Amino acid sequence: MDLLRSLLFVPGNRERMLEKALTAPADAIIIDLEDAVPPAEKKAARRLARTWIPRLARAGQRVYVRVNAIDSGETRDDVQAAVRKGLAGVVLPKAQAPQDLRSLDVLLREAEMSTKIRPGDVRTIPIIESARGVLRCEEIARASDRVAALALGGEDYTAELGVPRDAGGTALGYPRGVLVTVATAYGLAAIDAPYTDVHDTKGLVKETALARSTGFRGKFAIHPGQVAALNRAFAPSRSEIDAARAIVRAAEAAAAQGVGAISVDGRMVDAPVAERARRVLAMAEAIRARRSAMREAAE
Repeated sequence: MDLLRSLLFVPGNRERMLEKALTAPADAIIIDLEDAVPPAEKKAARRLARTWIPRLARAGQRVYVRVNAIDSGETRDDVQAAVRKGLAGVVLPKAQAPQDLRSLDVLLREAEMSTKIRPGDVRTIPIIESARGVLRCEEIARASDRVAALALGGEDYTAELGVPRDAGGTALGYPRGVLVTVATAYGLAAIDAPYTDVHDTKGLVKETALARSTGFRGKFAIHPGQVAALNRAFAPSRSEIDAARAIVRAAEAAAAQGVGAISVDGRMVDAPVAERARRVLAMAEAIRARRSAMREAAE
């Protein structure tokens, strides 16, 4: 299972922040070459990305780079700077059509060949942040075998609608439903939009709980202080893990005896319930492996 509970954006032009990211507990670090970097500093950010991608990877971090949008004129230079050993994937903002992913695929393949990386190893996460992107979400998901997750961009989407992001999540209700449905249908992770008030922990926890209940597997973070809350929210609790173990044990015993639906603690357990329990255990194991990898990298 790809563990993507928290994906922390780090400005690509801020070396001190990149250094702090070496020990960040986020499941993924995203070196941002797009919105966080002023136009005059794009080249400098690319140079830093070349240096910090392998450094972060050696520290046990899973490293992505957010490139500039396909129509920006910056994407090829971003990809050439980013694709090197240690890069897990590329985050593509403002994905509106399947051709955006196909164009990115061509650029990635070119960069992989020139750096002797196996073609296809670099994954992609398109950000859906427009009405047109929502309408073509399924086509975008199917556009490339590289797609590992679909992500939602809340600020651009609500700005296009001409409404503010409300605390109850009304403005993002429809695109969240579409994105989770499409991601699930194609075996992809769904990543929720970042919560932009970095001082409002209660609001972050509330919105993250909504995202998890909707079916999201993770959420973007724009500040290191948000990461711990995201990791907790998207991780199964001890009671959930214990219940999942009991369900899986009972289901396996029943299967060995040729029995279908059974009851565990008064609750009917059939194949979908058992499968959900297995996913809980897989998530718990992925979290344990992540912690172990970070400890080993720090030693």
